[in-house]
Amino acid sequence: MEKLPASTGWLWVKQGFGLFRQQPGGLSTLFLGYMFCMLAVSIVPLLGQILPVILVPVFSVAFLQACNHIEQGKRVFPNLLLSGFRKPAFPMLFALGLLYISMAVLAIGASSLVDGGAFWQLMTGQIDGQSELLKEADVGAAILLTIALYVPAAMGFCFAAPLIYWQKMSVGKAVFFSFFAVLRSLKAFAVFALTWFAITVVASQILFMVFGRSQLAMQFMVPLSVILTVIMHCSFYASYRQLFGAPQGVSLDKPAP
Repeated sequence: MEKLPASTGWLWVKQGFGLFRQQPGGLSTLFLGYMFCMLAVSIVPLLGQILPVILVPVFSVAFLQACNHIEQGKRVFPNLLLSGFRKPAFPMLFALGLLYISMAVLAIGASSLVDGGAFWQLMTGQIDGQSELLKEADVGAAILLTIALYVPAAMGFCFAAPLIYWQKMSVGKAVFFSFFAVLRSLKAFAVFALTWFAITVVASQILFMVFGRSQLAMQFMVPLSVILTVIMHCSFYASYRQLFGAPQGVSLDKPAP
């Protein structure tokens, strides 16, 4: 893992657009299939609210594997969505999802020390955004504390899923290597994040300038969001490839029961 200059973050974004241009239809279809799966999972009794979050690492490898297929000149098909459900990766990816949601709950729960639990109640749907409790509590400080606690965890989760899938690391080892990979190239990731924030804001503002804040603009916002999200995944693959090298052959072909 080498230390990279800040400009590398912009390069990752450009490479993400380049990957998307090669197979926009296949990647967009893959994402729509993912959204359908998330919708189906969300109706599962009792677990419908948390299961989609837990399965994020499982499904995320599908987009990374799709980018790897594009580099190899292969077609991208929806069956790649099953990539993360194959052994021996699935149990560890599922465990990573459990760790992911646990850290999020811990970070949000810790904010109660600042605002008396107002932000927690908002995030869990116990109150709405117009509640008087939010006006009285120091929600801004609670959000800052949540971010401060969660950012280190997010650094650990950043590359953990592909490291588990491609390099067959344990959950702990993958989180460790992911954290220090991001830490060593923090400037590049800052540029990466700021660039994507700017792209999202500019793209939405152009849409509103053309169509106004109308229903038509909202309709165009959906495919725009899909495209940008897919390209962001492609950019993330570019960052993984830069830091850890091109994925070697993967022999995970036994579906999990």
